[in-house]
Amino acid sequence: QVQLVESGGGLVQAGGSLRLSCAASGRTFASYSMAWFRQAPGKEREFVASDTSIGIRYYTDSVKGRFTISRDNAKSTLYLQMNSLRPEDTAVYFCAAHLGFRSRDGPYDSWGQGTQVTVSS
Repeated sequence: QVQLVESGGGLVQAGGSLRLSCAASGRTFASYSMAWFRQAPGKEREFVASDTSIGIRYYTDSVKGRFTISRDNAKSTLYLQMNSLRPEDTAVYFCAAHLGFRSRDGPYDSWGQGTQVTVSS
């Protein structure tokens, strides 16, 4: 399994932006389907966005037009650019990985420890 470490979370006002990063171990990053999930207090974990091993990207409806998923294969890093943040985006954000193709919300084999994003109103 690949090791994943998220960073970039923090406290931001509504309307602001954050960029999350997920650094992966290993040398086959380009072959992985990667995704971002989030979990708000008292709620189940939900799919946010994915970047598949064949280059197709998916987004949940609530973040379309505001969030952008991308990757840098040379750096083995996944990103999530989050703009126009809303209080309802407050959650712990996790990255996930699967070697090969995965569509949208998985299942995924490897998970990071999460990074907190808090959006104040």
